[in-house]
Amino acid sequence: MCQLLGMNCNVPTDIVFSFTGFAMRGGHTDTHHDGWGIAFFEGAGVRHFVDHQAAIASPVAELIKQYPIKSRNVIAHIRKATQGQVALENCHPFVRELWGRYWVFAHNGDLKQFAPALDGAFRPVGTTDSERAFCFILQELRRRFGDSAPPLDALRAALGELAHAIAAHGTFNMMLSDGAALYVHCSTNLHYVVRQYPFVTARLSDQDVSVDFSQVTTPDDRVAIIVTEPLTANETWTRFAPGELKVFVDGMPA
Repeated sequence: MCQLLGMNCNVPTDIVFSFTGFAMRGGHTDTHHDGWGIAFFEGAGVRHFVDHQAAIASPVAELIKQYPIKSRNVIAHIRKATQGQVALENCHPFVRELWGRYWVFAHNGDLKQFAPALDGAFRPVGTTDSERAFCFILQELRRRFGDSAPPLDALRAALGELAHAIAAHGTFNMMLSDGAALYVHCSTNLHYVVRQYPFVTARLSDQDVSVDFSQVTTPDDRVAIIVTEPLTANETWTRFAPGELKVFVDGMPA
């Protein structure tokens, strides 16, 4: 199945270090070679990059490794296809508008016999179960809350119910963000680490790269990294419980 990477911070931060290790799993240290993508929130906008090539061979992925785009919320995905051909329209993350803001979604898993009725406001472009699930979530949020975004607690509760219902069809590890918070649901395998003062030197597991975060941060910075499998061997990663939904705001889980 696919792998997920997310970042949520209290100040705009680049994801170059984490993405460098993550991209190695797209055809080098792992077999996720059926495309990849990444989305960065910047103000009300989203920088969105996808490629049907393996991340290890993609010139676009090389750009992301070299270009320190700063964001408070980032979602990335490397694909191992289970449903839908290897094609650009099937690459995560997917982007849609709801309540006058962009939403970004990526999924790791395989949903069986998942064919919700979609009323037309949100419809898949590609042929993946993942994009179908994203459209269903947004449709149900609009149905429940109308044309105005609800408070975070109400949104979290609704997403918990929807994730539970979707997960009944199979594995549903997912990341969803509107740029204000990062919502993460675990079915089987997700981990996170919060990097904050006092910062340490971290070393990637998939490549011989390290960074001393104390040299590139301030004492007030806080960064949460969420990933399918831990990216470093010398940091303490916390594993999600199956069925758990966490909301990350300003670099902290709730």
